[in-house]
Amino acid sequence: MKNSMKNVFVGTGVALVTPFRKQETIDFSKLGKLIDNLIANGVDYMVALGTTSEAATMTETERHALQDFIVESVGGRCPIMLGMGGNNTLAVTDAIANTNFDGISGILSVAPYYNKPNQRGLAQHFRQVADASPVPVIIYNVPGRTGVNITAETTLLLANECPNIKGIKEASGNLQQVMQILRSKPEGFSVISGDDALTYPMIMCGAEGVISVMANALPKEMSTMVKYALKGDVKKALPLHNKLLPLMNAIFEEGNPSGIKALLEIEGMIGNTLRLPLVKVSKPLYNKLSSLYDGLNA
Repeated sequence: MKNSMKNVFVGTGVALVTPFRKQETIDFSKLGKLIDNLIANGVDYMVALGTTSEAATMTETERHALQDFIVESVGGRCPIMLGMGGNNTLAVTDAIANTNFDGISGILSVAPYYNKPNQRGLAQHFRQVADASPVPVIIYNVPGRTGVNITAETTLLLANECPNIKGIKEASGNLQQVMQILRSKPEGFSVISGDDALTYPMIMCGAEGVISVMANALPKEMSTMVKYALKGDVKKALPLHNKLLPLMNAIFEEGNPSGIKALLEIEGMIGNTLRLPLVKVSKPLYNKLSSLYDGLNA
C-alpha cells in the first residue's frame, strides 16, 4: 500500500532547544539568532516543542508563544514539525483541535508515557491522533523516556492503516527493529533517526535522515554528513560520522538537553540555563565537551 501524501521531513531536522535567561524566562532574541544560524548552515527543517525544548516544564501560554515565535522566525524558509503528544489520548486530540497550524507542516507525537499501554492501546491512541490531525503525523518511539516500545509490527500496522501517519522517529536504539520496519514499510512512509550517533548506520539501511540534537550546535557538520549519507557517498559521510561520534555521545552523558545547552554556551550561542528538574552538566563533563569541541576545529 502506498502512503501517498508527500513527506517534507527528509534530511536534517533540528530538535530545537529553548534558550532561557538566568531568570528562566524564554530568551526569544537568542532563539531567533539560533534559528537563523541553523537555516544558514543547511538544516532541512525545525522541530518545535519536542523533548529537547523543555516543553514539559513550560506553561501553556509559553508553549503557544514559543510556537508563534518559531513560525514567525522561520518565515517559511523551511518546514516546521510541532511536538504534540501525551499520555491522555483525549487531551492530545483536544489540543490538536485547538491548535493553530498556520506554518506547521506536521506533528511529532510521542508514545504515551507512564501509563505503559500495550500494543493494542498504542495503535488505538495513534489512530485517534492521526484522525484528529489536519497535518501529517510522525510517531515518536523513545522507550528510554516513555517506558514502552512501539514494536515494528505496530509501526507497520499504523503505516499501512493510516494515510496521515507519514513516518516514525525511531529512538529505540534497536537496529534490528529499525531494519524490520525499513524492510516492510509501505512506500511513502519515512523512518527518521532519533539518535544522533545512529544516524549514519540508519541512513545506510534506508532511513531518510535525523531529528538531531547535535545539529543545534553543529548544523553544518550534521547536515553535510546527512546529505552525503543520503547520496550513498560513504567515503565522505563515514569520516564525518566518525569525527562527530565522540561529541555526539558526550552530549547525552548527563541527559538532554543539559549536554547540548552546555555545548551551545561553549560556542557562545546561548546561556547554559535549564529548568528543574534538569540541571547543568558537571564540571568534568563541561570540560570534556569543551575539549572535544576544540578538537573538531584543530
